[in-house]
Amino acid sequence: MPRLSPLTRLLLMLVVAVTAIVIFMTIESRGNWDFVIPFRGRKVVAMVVVGWAIAVSTVTFQTITNNRILTPSIMGFDALYMLIQTVAVFFLGSATLVSIDERVRFGIEVSAMVAFSLALYWWLFIAADRGLHLLVLIGIVFGVMFGSVTNLLQRVIDPTEFVVLQDIGFASFNAVDETLLGVTTLLVVAVSVVLWRMRYVLDAVALGRETAINLGVDYRRTVIVALSTVSVLIAVSTALVGPITFFGLLVAHLAYMSIGSSRHRYTLPAAALIAAITLIGGQLVVERVFSFNTSLSIIIEFAGGLTFLALLLKGDAR
Repeated sequence: MPRLSPLTRLLLMLVVAVTAIVIFMTIESRGNWDFVIPFRGRKVVAMVVVGWAIAVSTVTFQTITNNRILTPSIMGFDALYMLIQTVAVFFLGSATLVSIDERVRFGIEVSAMVAFSLALYWWLFIAADRGLHLLVLIGIVFGVMFGSVTNLLQRVIDPTEFVVLQDIGFASFNAVDETLLGVTTLLVVAVSVVLWRMRYVLDAVALGRETAINLGVDYRRTVIVALSTVSVLIAVSTALVGPITFFGLLVAHLAYMSIGSSRHRYTLPAAALIAAITLIGGQLVVERVFSFNTSLSIIIEFAGGLTFLALLLKGDAR
């Protein structure tokens, strides 16, 4: 049997993704399209956009760091998101937090996460010429620090307030604001266009720093631009639905294994398509099999955690 080309594999993934969307939109609809299309359609768009953002950002981050067991969450984005929610509940109360306009909360969360990452990039790459390894190390330290402060505050707040925080800590696609979804979609598309224009440069960067420089790549500028786009993608997706720690690791490696090529013109869309298939298929299982008795993020974190452990045991850092 002839080996399928990467483009053929991409087309097959697209067919599977479209099929998953059609099944999700039509299963047990009973013909009530005036309700089904807006309600389910919003969830489908949210899953596609968030999956797209996380998948593309993870592949890009792993290319820049030259390490396939790292994800953007190692920079502390998820921990910072939970710290923001915990501080708000601690000082304002859960009732006040819930009553704040979602668009205001979204803007604050995205601004805080992007400002944090850009401050790190400025200190490491502009104020002084430091390396990526230091960036990853500092990201881990900040992530641990944010998590420690969050745990401390959560131990002293009222138990009823803690229940609210637990709910916020799980990603959910069931109640996504249409306006925020539109803003997120526009940002993700704009950032993805930037990364797509850089796809051949990223191919060179994947060969290593010295090789990329010898090929004429402005390595420092490429790293800053790529990491900035990663920050925006992770910030808007996390602020929209909540944190999904291991999801990017899962879909990125599925893309590497299934596409049969390391070129970013194939791996980026492959990861985005697999992310959409995974989220939509997982949501179908949550709704039709578990009857909403579990969360999609729990299933994804479990599968992603197993993938992470398998990669560590295998020693597949590249």
